[in-house]
Amino acid sequence: MRTGQNLTESVLTPSNVNSTTFGLLLNLLVDGKVDAEPLYLSQLSIGGVAHNVVFVATENDSVYAFDADTGATLWQDSLTATGETASDDHSCNLITPMIGVTSTPVIDPGAGPHGTIFVVSMTEDASANYHQRLHALDVTTGAELAGSPVEIAATYGATSFVPGQYAERAGLLLENGTIYTTWASHCDDAPYGGWIITYSESTLAQTGVLNVAPGSSGSGYANEGPAIWMSGGGPAADASGNVYVLTGNGRFETTLNADGFPSGGDFGNSFVKIAFSGGALVVVDYFTMSSEVTESENDTDLGAGGVLLLPDLTDSSGIVRHLAIGAGKDGNLYVVNRDSMGEFNAASDNIWQELDGVLGGGVWSTPAYFNGTVYYGPQGGALVAFSVANAELSSSPISSTATQFEYPGTFPVISANGTSNAIVWAYENAGTAVLHAYDATNLATELYNSNQAANGRDQFGAGNKFIAPAIADGKVFVASTNSVAVFGLLQ
Repeated sequence: MRTGQNLTESVLTPSNVNSTTFGLLLNLLVDGKVDAEPLYLSQLSIGGVAHNVVFVATENDSVYAFDADTGATLWQDSLTATGETASDDHSCNLITPMIGVTSTPVIDPGAGPHGTIFVVSMTEDASANYHQRLHALDVTTGAELAGSPVEIAATYGATSFVPGQYAERAGLLLENGTIYTTWASHCDDAPYGGWIITYSESTLAQTGVLNVAPGSSGSGYANEGPAIWMSGGGPAADASGNVYVLTGNGRFETTLNADGFPSGGDFGNSFVKIAFSGGALVVVDYFTMSSEVTESENDTDLGAGGVLLLPDLTDSSGIVRHLAIGAGKDGNLYVVNRDSMGEFNAASDNIWQELDGVLGGGVWSTPAYFNGTVYYGPQGGALVAFSVANAELSSSPISSTATQFEYPGTFPVISANGTSNAIVWAYENAGTAVLHAYDATNLATELYNSNQAANGRDQFGAGNKFIAPAIADGKVFVASTNSVAVFGLLQ
C-alpha cells in the first residue's frame, strides 16, 4: 500500500532519539551513487552465522550485503556481463553520471533456497547497445539463481520496448508472485511510452505487458509518453491485487470511448488502476484531472509524486471507503475512491476529495500514513501533516516542521511500536545530507538532526535526491551519493 510505515520498531523512541544518545554508527562506502532505498533482513543465516543484513544497490551496477551491526561486507555482486559497463547518462542530468540500478529492489525471503532479492540493472556493451535485465540473486551469496538474469524486451501493439530509451525509476513491486517493472524516460527524450512489464518471480517468465501511452508522439510535452517516474516511489497494490501508479505529463485523449476511457488509450497525468483480465494486463479504472491538457503542456507532472493507498476508512454515513491519494507538481492533493476513480470530465474533477494548492511548490515524493495522519514533504516548503477523519483529510495541515526542504522536498517515513512512540524520519537534500527526526504527533517538535552533534560527528556525505530512509531493529539506513549511513543508539 506504500504507507511508508514500520510499526514493529521497539528500540527507537521520541525519548532516546536525540543528539546525546542517538547518532551515526557506521558509514558503508560503495562504488557508485545510491538512488535505491536500502533493504533489510534480520537474522539471516550466512555460513551458519546469523546476521542482520542491509542490502545496497548502486548506479555502478553493484549490489552489496553488509552486516548492519559491524559494517562487514558479506558479499558484493556486479550485475554487468563480460565487456559491459553501467550505462552512460544519455546526456540527461536526471540520473548521472551513470545508470545502473536506479529503482529500489524487492526481497522475498521465502523465494529460492534462502530468499531472493530481485533487481533491475541497466548496462551498455562494447558495441554501444543498451540492456535492461531483471536479476534474481540469492540473499546469502549474491549468486544469480537459475534462469537469472532475463533480458527485458516487450511488444505492445505495433510498439516495441527499446531498452536504451528507458530507465527504471519507480521501485519494484512484488505482488501475488508477480514482479512489476515500470519505466521512465531519459529527460524528455523521445520516443518513449508508459510501459508496465511483469514477470513471474518463480520462473522470471514474462507474464504481462501494458503501455499506457501507445499513441504518444514524443513531440511537445502534451504529446509525450506519460512515463512512470513517481520520484522513486513504487506502484501500490490493494488486497485484491489491483495495482496503482501515477503517470507523468503526456498525451491524453479528451475524446472518450463508450466506457469513458481515452479513445487512444493514452493516460497522461493520471491515477491508473491496473489488473490482469483474461490473462492480459489492462487498465480497469482511472482518474485524470480536468486540466490535464494544460498541465501537460506546462510539464506539470502528476507522476512526479507517488501513490499511497489508505487503509479502509468509514465515512460520516457509516460506509467503508477504499481511497488512494497522490500529488505532483501542481501542488494539489487528490483523493480518489478506488472503487470508482472518477475518470475524466472536462468541466470538473469527479473525485472523493481535492485540496487545491495545499502542497505549495509541488511534490516529488510519496506521502506516508500513520494512525489517522497523512504526511507530505513538498519541495521548497515544510514537511506537513493532515489529519484523517470520516474518510476525509483536513482541509489544511495540522502541524508542520520549521525546516523548509528544498528540491525535491522530502520523502517521509514512519517508525513506531504499534501506535506508540511514532517518529517521522525525513531526508534533506543539502550540500551535506541531513537526516531529521520529528515527533509524529506534532511536526513542530524536532527530536534530532544529523547536523546537531558537535564536531560534525553525524555528517555522512553529500545530499542526493529522492532518498527514503529505511528503519528497522533500532537502526536507520540512509543513502548519500556514495554510501549508506547507519544511525542508531550510541550505547
